[in-house]
Amino acid sequence: MILVATAVVLSTAFGIFSDRRLSGARAAAHTMLRLMLYVLVPFVSFVNIAHLHVTVGAGVGLGFAYVVISAAGLAAWALGRFWLRLGSPVIGALICSVIVVNTGYLGLPTTVALLGPKALGSAVAYDQLVSGPMLFLVGFGVGAAFGTRAGAGGRARLKAFLTRNPPLIAVIAGLLAPAALAPAPLVRASHVVVAGLLVLGFFAVGVNLSAERREDAAPLLELPDQRVAVALGLRLLVPSLLLAGFSAVAIRLPTAYLLEAAMPTGVTSLVVGHAYGLDQRLIATIIVWSTAFALIAFLVISAL
Repeated sequence: MILVATAVVLSTAFGIFSDRRLSGARAAAHTMLRLMLYVLVPFVSFVNIAHLHVTVGAGVGLGFAYVVISAAGLAAWALGRFWLRLGSPVIGALICSVIVVNTGYLGLPTTVALLGPKALGSAVAYDQLVSGPMLFLVGFGVGAAFGTRAGAGGRARLKAFLTRNPPLIAVIAGLLAPAALAPAPLVRASHVVVAGLLVLGFFAVGVNLSAERREDAAPLLELPDQRVAVALGLRLLVPSLLLAGFSAVAIRLPTAYLLEAAMPTGVTSLVVGHAYGLDQRLIATIIVWSTAFALIAFLVISAL
């Protein structure tokens, strides 16, 4: 886990340095994101899902994950509107920071580090069957509803979800394909790819965070305020605690689900914010602080 945390810090720092010192950093980051979206993540998804046997309890857990994440997002809306009295672009940013989760770039390598490679299949299932749809359906819908720039209609977002989501297509293929199509060498190779995803993903995080802060003439890191505190509680604590409670009193869930539910805000929330005109500075600040707190917690768990 120490190696994972070190990789996150160094990759993010190099992304920040590259954005501020090297030309073409943003283009390189966009290329890496496309490589991950269309090649690396689908490969990891397919070979691990092909070996995954989803029990009834695990399937119910995935469904309940939608419920708890949606509840956290609804709580973010209610607190933002009635307690904090925020404007629409800020409320939208708060909601997206709660429901868009880094279960891929950070969640998958963290699962391997804390729970072992055998748990990777369950983590991939959670990432692709819960976090993916939450981003493309709910996240983009929130952006269109609360942003200052009008977004595409629901039909266009649904089309994009179905046709521009290679990882989900790979998951479906993995569920249908026999395990023989994903032999052991490919599974071992996917574990190496997961480590690469961590480095590439947080390099892109560093580049995007630095670019957004420079464009807003804002400091790279701001201290948490009430909005950030609300987002941290709803993102890091509420979903994982509710899933843990459900697992304790109803159906036992894979431990990887509980770990994925506790992951920090995903950098893809910046994509939603940029597309629809949400508060980018708030999103960037929540990404930084939620990732920092999550890494500290995971390091403590690893040590214990």
